[in-house]
Amino acid sequence: MSNNSTVVGTSRGGGSLQQNRNSQRSTLLKVVILGDGGVGKSCLMNRFVSNHFDEHSFHTIGVEFLNKDIEINGETYTLQIWDTAGQERFKTLRTPFYRGSDICLLTYAVDDRTSFENLKLWKSEFLKFADVQEGSTFPFIVVGNKVDVPESDRQVSTEEAQAWCSENGSPPLVETSAKDTTNVEAAFGTAVDAWARQEARLERPLVEDTVDLSKQQSLHRSSCCMPVSGADQIGSNQWRHLPPQHSTARRCKS
Repeated sequence: MSNNSTVVGTSRGGGSLQQNRNSQRSTLLKVVILGDGGVGKSCLMNRFVSNHFDEHSFHTIGVEFLNKDIEINGETYTLQIWDTAGQERFKTLRTPFYRGSDICLLTYAVDDRTSFENLKLWKSEFLKFADVQEGSTFPFIVVGNKVDVPESDRQVSTEEAQAWCSENGSPPLVETSAKDTTNVEAAFGTAVDAWARQEARLERPLVEDTVDLSKQQSLHRSSCCMPVSGADQIGSNQWRHLPPQHSTARRCKS
């Protein structure tokens, strides 16, 4: 569970985003909440964004989203949170919105074993329609909602949920209650923290070792590099490394 301090400010539905107090640029992150109908996805979103809880809210039809600004470790993020319908009949409505997601919350209710057992199906559906490769390091968060229920009504233990996470890529587990606010902000804070850690790993140089081009039998073997021309060219063996997923050029050591 994340120990980061969180400062939040609300920006509802697709309206214009407010500048934060430091006038910093905000990183926009698309967050998708998935899970069976009735596990409390809409309640989690509304509690987080507007601190509102409606125990008699209706099931979501299709998708809806809200925005919220959140500050973690001095960085400001705008979360575009998408709440999706959990019923199978709405599958064709929700799946087009998976593309472009930065974070996915896989949600179940601790008093509903079926919703827990369906987590793997939800993850598979997301990977397929978001065009994310199986086994990738995409930031999933597992959320066990409704921890406010009596212990006698609980059907999924914390230990069982932790075991599931260990067997399915080790995503963070956060147990929440949208009803009494338990860990709601922590869940979204943990999600952003997981995304930030993943981005930091991706931005590290992919090649750290020295490359001796004179020992290469073919100049075409380094397809990810290109010569540095003009004033930037220090020597004939100096190259600029272009990681395939980032536009920022890094220089290979020679």
